[in-house]
Amino acid sequence: MDLAVYAIPAFIFFMLVEGSVAAKRQLDAYERRDTAASLTMGIGNVIIGLALKGVNVILFTFVYRFRLLELSSSSVWTWVGGFLVADFIFYWWHRMHHEVRFFWAAHEPHHSSQRYNLSTALRQSWLTPLSGLPFWWIMALMGFEPALTFTIIAINTLYQFWLHTETVDKVGPLEWFLNTPSHHRVHHGTNVQYLDRNHAGMFIIWDKLFGTFEPEVEPPIYGMTDNIDTYNPMRIAFQQFGAMIRECLEARNLGEAAGRIFAPPGWSPDGSTITAVEMRRRWEAGLAPLPSDPHEPASSPRASAPPPPTPDPDREQAVPIG
Repeated sequence: MDLAVYAIPAFIFFMLVEGSVAAKRQLDAYERRDTAASLTMGIGNVIIGLALKGVNVILFTFVYRFRLLELSSSSVWTWVGGFLVADFIFYWWHRMHHEVRFFWAAHEPHHSSQRYNLSTALRQSWLTPLSGLPFWWIMALMGFEPALTFTIIAINTLYQFWLHTETVDKVGPLEWFLNTPSHHRVHHGTNVQYLDRNHAGMFIIWDKLFGTFEPEVEPPIYGMTDNIDTYNPMRIAFQQFGAMIRECLEARNLGEAAGRIFAPPGWSPDGSTITAVEMRRRWEAGLAPLPSDPHEPASSPRASAPPPPTPDPDREQAVPIG
């Protein structure tokens, strides 16, 4: 049985606690239809994950026969290494789901809510249990026993539940190496400087190592750059795949069709829509959003976001030593 199933009573309890705290602080944290959509997505994700459990067991057991190392599951260092390896894999799994349109189509439902609360943590895609298959088997090949691997992945997933809240501020020195609610609020923000940042699951060190870290400075604006504005679970689950298929059918050649599937979200052959990387470059250069870009409409709250500070050429600049 998946640990997430056993954790359901705890999920409900902490959602009630968060709702109570938010009410006392006069925060508009929950909305009935939004929460219902998130819970429906979560239930579907758990059911699909359980249905695929047998496939994962067979795959991991088969790959484990060709393991490169002999790792003892009774060793503390195996567990420590397992958590680090699992989170490293999660980082790249998560990053690819933001940087490749096909994977983003599967992951998008998790970002579709314009609210940020513990129910958002449960708004999981119905398709990511499938899109994760190309990634996690690497642990079995390295020598981590399948049962240990499944346990570590489940704990990694459960850890991320508490990250989805606005009721917890920054947590001091832990911010340096752990993923925290502050770091993950950035990940869910649509502010230009927050796009495609802070992909880690448990350890924020990966983002700091690979250049995708961004601290929380201004309040995040939650949702997506092109919100779907629906509470219908079926639309939430599949609308991005539908859009991708339509664009492929309208493509003028195979190259355009491939770009619609494998290029970053927002890519277009004529530049009429732009990717998060291009948005960030324009923001850093102090340029206004493109009026024709539906992913960044001129009326967007982010359109008025101030550009990063420009160094004063008349002011003496610090020169690094060494």
